[in-house]
Amino acid sequence: MDDAHYMRRAIELARNGWYTTAPNPRVGCVLVRDERIIGTGWHERAGAAHAEVRALADAAAGGEDTRGACAYVTLEPCSHHGRTPPCVEQLIAAGLARVVVGMQDPNPKIQGRGLAALRAAGIEVVSGVEEAACRALNRGFIQRMHSGRPRTRLKLAMTLDGRSAAANGESQWLTGTAARTDVHRLRAESGAVLIGSGTLLADDPALNVRLQGEWPQPLRVIADSRLQTPARARMLALPGNTCIYTATTPDHPAWQPLTTAGATLRQVSAASGGIDLAEVLADLGTQGINDVLVEAGPTLAGSLIAQSLADELLVYMAPQLLGDSGRGLVTLPGAHTLADRVYLAIEDIQPVGKDWLIRARIGKE
Repeated sequence: MDDAHYMRRAIELARNGWYTTAPNPRVGCVLVRDERIIGTGWHERAGAAHAEVRALADAAAGGEDTRGACAYVTLEPCSHHGRTPPCVEQLIAAGLARVVVGMQDPNPKIQGRGLAALRAAGIEVVSGVEEAACRALNRGFIQRMHSGRPRTRLKLAMTLDGRSAAANGESQWLTGTAARTDVHRLRAESGAVLIGSGTLLADDPALNVRLQGEWPQPLRVIADSRLQTPARARMLALPGNTCIYTATTPDHPAWQPLTTAGATLRQVSAASGGIDLAEVLADLGTQGINDVLVEAGPTLAGSLIAQSLADELLVYMAPQLLGDSGRGLVTLPGAHTLADRVYLAIEDIQPVGKDWLIRARIGKE
């Protein structure tokens, strides 16, 4: 059997849950017997059947015999009781002879236990097939399991000469309609969208997904150290949830009006120039947020980069020039010499309408 071929099919299935599985990982499963696919499944949402269970049900609905079959699963089958029973028990009961796994589950509750249980039951187990592609399905989930904080991606827009706004602060709109539509998809695949109080006061953004059809709405998050958010802010009148992180205490005069307006307020530690951003991200991790999309201005974006809290840049570059009087992309106060530069690894560059999207990972030279 061509393990890579069937695993790639499982990866395609996992993508069906791209916008819906959070906080769970995206998982796909293919059952193969005598070199023929007899069942397929994917995880759709938390609390619903896992990919393996759906694939077994699909095989049963088609009258297929799973005894002696092989299961291809993008992520190690679960071995603990959560919202659903352990998948390994059902795979064992189905009489499978072989299970091929894309990657080991980073969840400390599983982390190899599922594979061990399958082997103990006499099932042949192969792990690491198409692992890079399987990991790409769940980068935020993997990071949250390893570090406790979500994957943090900075969405930025700039001109060809690296300016994020004109000298007077005007920035709407640098990019075209296609790029702005693409940002809505990024919001839909993110558990939370984060801005600073400066962006809120300047733009009064909605931060919701405004695409046709039904789409998940991210948690709207505001980093507001001094609690300057007005109770009349546009996002507070919209469906969905808004969380404000602040260094102020509940006796601040703005606290109760914002709570009444529907916001959830969380007090965190103060830090130089604002609030403790690491504490904010760690708290979002405890809420099951896998991915945070940051749509902030140069100051907050620069702070996240300087504190090694940003994992990826998503830069929409418009074919325009603003000259040296325009505002820069990020604020990095400590970068005075070339030795202070921040290195990026460009992962992808692609056209989005008339603009270009640059995906870059923050790392060493």
